[in-house]
Amino acid sequence: MRVEHLYRYPVKGLSAEALETAALRAGECFPDDRRFALVQGDAPFDESAPRFLPKQNFACLMANARLALVASAYESRSGRLSLRVPGSEPLVADTRTEAGRARIAEVLTAYLGEEARGTPRFLEAPGHAFTDQKKKGVSLINLASLEALEKAIGRRLEPLRFRANVYFTGLPAWAELNWIGQEVMLGGARLAVFKRTVRCPATQVNLQTGERDADVPRLLREHFGHADLGVHATVEEGGQVALGDALEALEPA
Repeated sequence: MRVEHLYRYPVKGLSAEALETAALRAGECFPDDRRFALVQGDAPFDESAPRFLPKQNFACLMANARLALVASAYESRSGRLSLRVPGSEPLVADTRTEAGRARIAEVLTAYLGEEARGTPRFLEAPGHAFTDQKKKGVSLINLASLEALEKAIGRRLEPLRFRANVYFTGLPAWAELNWIGQEVMLGGARLAVFKRTVRCPATQVNLQTGERDADVPRLLREHFGHADLGVHATVEEGGQVALGDALEALEPA
């Protein structure tokens, strides 16, 4: 098996950033993955005592399809976030300052319009990641499984609809769903696969148009009897992973 694509998503719900390499640490996500989120004004999130909350508490593609049209880029060294929001001037703001975070929140809130609840806040919480499950980890997609879905429904689906960190080839379709409870080597890192990725309405969104044009969860259930595509894994032993690296399923001890 071979790593074909690596991505991080610095802001929950916003655009992917392609990587050539990533240094994985035990117990953590990809560096800067889901580091920031626009927290809805009625969400009970306390950045001084962060805890997992369901995605409905944040701006996200599941609830806010038009976020697909916002282009974002995060510069880790400077902390600057660049945004291109339809209908607004391009914005570059410093996520490390209160003024910069307030400006980002203002622009995104205006864009969401009636979908914004209360007074949203653009936040990070050191040590916390705004993931869709309680465990920090890495998401992986077998491109053969995506191709099987595409063949079944008779149309192409952009892989980034599925917002995975790792896209790989070299495994038969759906075989990765049998990895639960098993370890894999990803480049120089060792991972433990702990769950299938159950697909939500976020995957309905066309990233080019910002509209819902394919009911992926329903199509998966209709053609394959489940709504799963991809798996999640925790990083058990850190290491470097790069494009073209091997991915190897380890035999159970």
